[in-house]
Amino acid sequence: MSVSLSLCLSSLLIFLITFSALPSPSISAIDTFIFGGCAQIRYFQGSPYESNVNSILTSLVNSASAPGIAALYNKYTVPGPTSQDTVSGLYQCRGDLNPGDCARCVARCVSQLGALCLDSCGGALQLEGCFVKYDNATFLGVEDKTVVVKKCGPSIGYDSDALTRRDAVLGYLEGGTQTFRVGGSGNIQGMAQCVGDLSASECQDCVSDAIGRLRSECGTSAWGDMFLAKCYARFWEGGDRSHTANDGYGYDHHDHDNDNDEDIEKTLAILIGLIAGVALIIVFLSFLRKVLEGKDGK
Repeated sequence: MSVSLSLCLSSLLIFLITFSALPSPSISAIDTFIFGGCAQIRYFQGSPYESNVNSILTSLVNSASAPGIAALYNKYTVPGPTSQDTVSGLYQCRGDLNPGDCARCVARCVSQLGALCLDSCGGALQLEGCFVKYDNATFLGVEDKTVVVKKCGPSIGYDSDALTRRDAVLGYLEGGTQTFRVGGSGNIQGMAQCVGDLSASECQDCVSDAIGRLRSECGTSAWGDMFLAKCYARFWEGGDRSHTANDGYGYDHHDHDNDNDEDIEKTLAILIGLIAGVALIIVFLSFLRKVLEGKDGK
């Protein structure tokens, strides 16, 4: 092997080592799975209901990504030949998301919901950044305080300072009037939000109920999540609020291993990229070797 070819191989080896050391893309926190569920009743493929479900989910994605008019919340109803074929749907993004993140979250949510609730007449999915629901049962504008997810962190004991700050945060959230509310006291943070189809009084009632449950069921916890069907309230210490667990939804509940799926997808993408890169390198080296051997033979 000539000196030139050895130098080329060394350079390529350094490139491969550098490439493999690059950090892999991180998964956005807004994609974190919180809960999901599907109606037990199923529809027939090719039926008018399937067409209406597809139309609703497409409308939600299009609305969230519409240039210039995209909103953090929207709802639709697609009428069918009978009342049973009429489908309603909505999406709600977290109030602090920008339109681009909201659009990406809704698209991701709809994609996962389509796989999770295949052929189901109704379904709902909550990710960290957005919520999507569709059904032929009446739910738009209906207050629903069914507990969907409740999760309490480890006990911090009776730390009076931490509990005082926690109570101050929950009190601030409960006293708010907005659909989306955030607050903090020291290192204790909190958040609450209603789905946009509730009236102001219904939203207030729902949030108050969620906060009351947090106080009673997560009394001395370091963090707590209380998701009701149409609102949620959360508090946490520091910057990490991704503490949730699957619980009953009022649908036929499915476990969801989103984090593992994301890791598999990311790993496969990296492996495919590496394999493609190695194949190109082999072709390049073969060509380079022929060139160098031709020069040496002169």
